[in-house]
Amino acid sequence: MTQRLYYNDAYLTVFDATIVEVTEGGRRVYLDRTALYPTSGGQLFDTGTLGGRRVVDVVDEESRIAHLLAEPLAQTSGSVEGRVDWARRFDHMQQHTGQHLLSAVLEDLYGWKTVSVHFGDETSTLDVDAGAAPRAKLDAAEWRANEVIAENRSVGVSYEDAAAATGLRKATERSGEIRIVTIAELDRSACGGTHVRATGEIGGLLLRRVEQVKQGTRIEFVCGLRAVARARADYASLSGIAASLSCGVDEAAAVVAQRMEAAREGEAARRKLAKELDAYRARERYEATPPDARGVRRVVERRAEGSLDDLKGFAHAVCALPRAAFVGVLAASGRVLVGTSEDSGLVAGTVLKDALAAAGGRGGGSPRMAQGAVAVARAEGVVQAVLNAWDRET
Repeated sequence: MTQRLYYNDAYLTVFDATIVEVTEGGRRVYLDRTALYPTSGGQLFDTGTLGGRRVVDVVDEESRIAHLLAEPLAQTSGSVEGRVDWARRFDHMQQHTGQHLLSAVLEDLYGWKTVSVHFGDETSTLDVDAGAAPRAKLDAAEWRANEVIAENRSVGVSYEDAAAATGLRKATERSGEIRIVTIAELDRSACGGTHVRATGEIGGLLLRRVEQVKQGTRIEFVCGLRAVARARADYASLSGIAASLSCGVDEAAAVVAQRMEAAREGEAARRKLAKELDAYRARERYEATPPDARGVRRVVERRAEGSLDDLKGFAHAVCALPRAAFVGVLAASGRVLVGTSEDSGLVAGTVLKDALAAAGGRGGGSPRMAQGAVAVARAEGVVQAVLNAWDRET
């Protein structure tokens, strides 16, 4: 059984231990004790060194802990020195204690219970059983959490019998002795993770993205130095946006909203003009196209390149006219579009689907409008196949 030194001293970064077993050619090492934390309870593993070799993973195997090394350990027995990467450890401590604090505040303020937690390398998330989480409530919770951080309340570890432990934020299913992490006058939680000694060491808590998930609401958060780095990155991005808009940072959101509204209005005007232009061009092409034996005017549109949406606009304008049919092709992409008017007596979907299949392409659609794609070199052949099929129908 591995003695877990981090249970009683999360600040221990250098330790000596006795090698119990070495496997996988010296890359998997078991010790009689360790200060290196394994992935457990949602918290990520520590990194560091063991006998001068880099530790790349720490695995909890219940009764013992495996240390996975980047290179084989030079020895297979005796004493070995371990070192914990303090920057990574302290970051994890800030996030984990910050999560306990946030969970307690959300439950105290709104009755939102924590359903699950995920700690990541860059951000962490907390799922709560709330059907909705208004931004105003989250802002208030964030503020309260940071007030508790500023109060620098003590964070302690104790060991109690599970049957006798009271006041736990979440009931534990464990029996016997359990480890309890307590934030003074706020929270008591059964937990095996590493934590700071006082809330002030969390350094700050920042709530970010919020989304609805199956179990309720997912809240993304960062604490401590991560919050500082994230705030700096956010400000740098916002400053860049503001500079591009020739406005101040505080004005950027309003200016962006104004520009987006103007862009939407411009796009609506563009679509209206494009529709009018398509109608004008469709009428022009329609009148210039002689009717076939059934009195149907077949407009064929060949474009070297362009947007399929633009081609559709033109196709719909043509097919809005009486006894009309349309075949369009974008030569650069091999996209083919076929349309027919209600009174034309011709179909689009099955005719195009068959023509594409014969040419090794795929596509189809409704009797009135269909589209598909084929190898560029065969696109013109598909156009001709559609026209030939319509000839046979007439």
